Amino acid sequence: MKKMLTETETIALLKETEALLEGHFILSSGLRSERYVQCAKLLMYPQKAQTICKSLAEKIKLAHLNFDTVVSPAIGGILAGYEVARHLELPSLFTERVDGVFTLRRGFSLNKNNRVLIVEDVITTGKSSLECANAIEKYGANVAGYACIIDRSSGKSIIKEPIISQISFDIPTYSLETLPEKLKKIKAVKPGSREIL
Repeated sequence: MKKMLTETETIALLKETEALLEGHFILSSGLRSERYVQCAKLLMYPQKAQTICKSLAEKIKLAHLNFDTVVSPAIGGILAGYEVARHLELPSLFTERVDGVFTLRRGFSLNKNNRVLIVEDVITTGKSSLECANAIEKYGANVAGYACIIDRSSGKSIIKEPIISQISFDIPTYSLETLPEKLKKIKAVKPGSREIL
């Protein structure tokens, strides 16, 4: 069997690429968190992304799902889906929004014989994955399962089926009123922008 990364090795790669940051962060929702995940930072480094996606592909193989195609929702899932599909030696397609609805474009097609694994970079609510699933089912294809590099759903995703992930994080969020003392002592930053109070 090929080597899968341990949780410690996965976290080390995420930190090394700054895909996982620790500190005091202001999220787009306005809530605060002590960890911030930006999987695109991992995907900036093809060799490191390959290492993690190869490990995820091995986990997917162990799940013994029956599928012949990988489909990812654009834009975040495209690189993750491609790299996982490469290790599984399967076609990689992606859905993209047209008038706000995911659909296949660019000559991509599926039929009733296709069984699809949906692959994302990060799953939090599961909304994009399920929208992708709806698009796939319109072509008569079947969804065999869901996978991602990072599962941030804490078991609260709207996806009812199991999610295969390289790593799962339960990252609590806080309002200003519920902020723990340890975070009050750290200057807050809004990822991707200048430091603020």
